[in-house]
Amino acid sequence: MSKFPSRMFRWAAIYGGLVLTPLYLTPLPPLMGETLLGFVGLALVFQGVFWVIGGDPQKYRALMPLAAAEKLAFGVPALALFAQGYPVALPVAVFAAIDLALGLGFLVAWRKTPA
Repeated sequence: MSKFPSRMFRWAAIYGGLVLTPLYLTPLPPLMGETLLGFVGLALVFQGVFWVIGGDPQKYRALMPLAAAEKLAFGVPALALFAQGYPVALPVAVFAAIDLALGLGFLVAWRKTPA
């Protein structure tokens, strides 16, 4: 079996942990700060799921489409809004593009992993 699925998920977990953890240290917005904290917490939980999938891709193959959906759920709408001229900050669009690429990579890993 290819090492790509394991590496894809493990690197995504490391990247996500490094990018998301500092968000706990940023000042909260005046409204809906709890929503930001909930988003960050849930996203960090998924980094653990990615790590587990990367440990045994064949065993956890059924979770791969859900992992891709987690990435696409942010990447697609954020980039669609950005493309339509909504006030999406450029750094947010960049991270959305990275999530979109990771989601597509997860789908490739799913296809490369034997059922």
